[in-house]
Amino acid sequence: MTLPTLADIEQLAAARGLLLRLQVRRVLVVTTVRVVVARPREGQAPLLLGELKGWALPLPDGLQLDTMRVQGPQTQGVGALIWAATFAWALETTPCRSARLLAIRDNDQQHRRLVRYFKRLGFEPIRDVGAAAADLPLRLVWGGAGLLMRGDCQAGLERSWRSLGLQPGI
Repeated sequence: MTLPTLADIEQLAAARGLLLRLQVRRVLVVTTVRVVVARPREGQAPLLLGELKGWALPLPDGLQLDTMRVQGPQTQGVGALIWAATFAWALETTPCRSARLLAIRDNDQQHRRLVRYFKRLGFEPIRDVGAAAADLPLRLVWGGAGLLMRGDCQAGLERSWRSLGLQPGI
């Protein structure tokens, strides 16, 4: 099965009238990434529709995803483009093969929605991050309490690509 490349995903975004851009910076062994999808506007700056921020360590399980948001009108498919681009970037340019994220627990209803959403992308729970002393380092990294989850980058790429109505290899 042939997975889509980052170039394939950028072309799909362009065909849908969207800009897909990655900002990548490397400091020592940490690579930060920001994936952005925007809509071009005549005579104005592009309208930001969604973004994801994270960082990667040079390890198979080194991809850490921190902030994902989609906003504004007509954003269908924006999240899937961001996820697909993030996973494709990791697979193509880093040794990372799995990603971790925290389904933040701001309130119970939103937390349940996040967990469902991340599970649809193939993320599985690792453990709860709460108020215990042992959780302090993770709370500092992730900025709060919640459910720490891990997902396979290849499976995430396949799932996000399919959610755009496409099959790998097409």
